[in-house]
Amino acid sequence: MKAIAVKKGDKEPLLSWEEVPDIQCGPEEVLVNVMATAVNRADLLQAMGLYPPPPGESEILGLEMAGAIAAIGDAVQGRQIGDRVLAILPGGGYAQQVAVHPQMLIELPGSWSFVEGAAIPEVWLTAFLNLFIEGTLQSGETVMIHAGGSGVGTAGIQMAREAGALVYITAGAEEKLEKCRGLGAALALNYKEQDFFEEVMTATGGNGVDLILDPVGGAYLNQNLSLLKENGRLVNIGLLGGNTAEMNMAAILGKSLRIIGSRLRSRPLMEKIAITQQFKERFWALLEGGKIQPVIDTVFPIEEVQAAHAYVRENRNTGKVILEVNAAG
Repeated sequence: MKAIAVKKGDKEPLLSWEEVPDIQCGPEEVLVNVMATAVNRADLLQAMGLYPPPPGESEILGLEMAGAIAAIGDAVQGRQIGDRVLAILPGGGYAQQVAVHPQMLIELPGSWSFVEGAAIPEVWLTAFLNLFIEGTLQSGETVMIHAGGSGVGTAGIQMAREAGALVYITAGAEEKLEKCRGLGAALALNYKEQDFFEEVMTATGGNGVDLILDPVGGAYLNQNLSLLKENGRLVNIGLLGGNTAEMNMAAILGKSLRIIGSRLRSRPLMEKIAITQQFKERFWALLEGGKIQPVIDTVFPIEEVQAAHAYVRENRNTGKVILEVNAAG
């Protein structure tokens, strides 16, 4: 089969579509012909050697896919060759085929394209996990989502809206802010031009917010803590703004705050299966019915993955950047 190979370059990793050894599915797995995958910032980090896959998992990039089942392990029941499916992956999505545990699969609706399906797994499950399982977001609460124009952000806005929460976001470009407002953000702030702390405190009459979903990390830590109400929760899912910061413990103790660090990729299989099931039960009918929708910015053929990574690295996308695999030879 073919997959994306990563080689060291002078300024950035070199990505190329090459022949690699075929993979086999185990007795408790299915083999899926990957028709589309997507670019996540974790892929950029892995390509630079900064985010290795969990032990024993594929070294190939790619944390999600949509495709059709090509082979079924002897111990698998309830699946058929040709079934159209999507799933998050610990790795291996940038390839023509990937082996997946059947309980990780979500059936692709008949009216959906594989491109639409590939825009779902990683960001929607990440947003669901961190807003509703880790962050325990409830109806009537206020949530602040940093990087609102990202894949996780655009998914999170819609789910929080449907859950009855008031949503505030930050983003760095007017077109991203407008998109987020259209998805349901009640307040959309340009972090390059506005002090989000001051703006949110003004909007809330000095009360702050109940929950913050933050991929920025160190640079935002103290503003985030100051924004939280009593019993507020900060869920950190990234370190785009650095991995260190001084912290005033009095702010945490004084308001009984919780700081939660969260990852999805490295969780045990059974835990990821449970997260997938909970997501399906709560939000899948809304996705199938079109009440909430994947946000797709751009589609690249897999052979142009180098350009796709540059597009995401430069923060040009609002929503997902998809890689089509089925047209590649």
